Amino acid sequence: MLSHFDSDHVSQTIEIIENLRVENIIISKQSEKSNEFENIIKKVKENKINIILVEAGDIINIDNETYFEIMWPQNNNMIAENPLNNNSIVAKMHYKNFSILFTGDIEEKAEQKIIENYGKNLKSTVLKVPHHGSSTSSTKEFIHMVSPQISLIGVGKNNKFGHPSIKTIETLKLYENTIYRTDIHGEITLTIDKKGRVKIETHV
Repeated sequence: MLSHFDSDHVSQTIEIIENLRVENIIISKQSEKSNEFENIIKKVKENKINIILVEAGDIINIDNETYFEIMWPQNNNMIAENPLNNNSIVAKMHYKNFSILFTGDIEEKAEQKIIENYGKNLKSTVLKVPHHGSSTSSTKEFIHMVSPQISLIGVGKNNKFGHPSIKTIETLKLYENTIYRTDIHGEITLTIDKKGRVKIETHV
């Protein structure tokens, strides 16, 4: 599943396709063209990989107990402002009593629309914090609706964007949740057992 076609999210996709057996690729309708999109789709077609096009309301079943609920984007309601980020796939994975909300690089405008559509149904065990903890996302209302027990921020150490922002960290700290950051904790591995319990390992 490719949330969107910013290079920092998809730059290794072709390498993955060339070295691993990929049967399906999940993407959403694109609001604008990009070289990354064109190159990846060309490689996908060359390798006869099945393309699954999703939008809000779709369900991707993994097995009898695991599925992804697609919450964004809406093909008839796409956001024109910063379209690559704001039309990222937002997907909630469900497994028993566990859930994790994947948010791509959505910003405040997308968060507002998703809140309008889903409200308290956004509540998740784990949140992949939007847009690397940018100050343009993770509004108080959005974090309140998700109410995560664990928040994950994928971010490079000493990155030029200053992610994550102090504002976002302060917002997350308003709620009882444990924050993990790749710039501090290294790679983060989540293991979910058959009872839906979470185990976290960090690899600095």
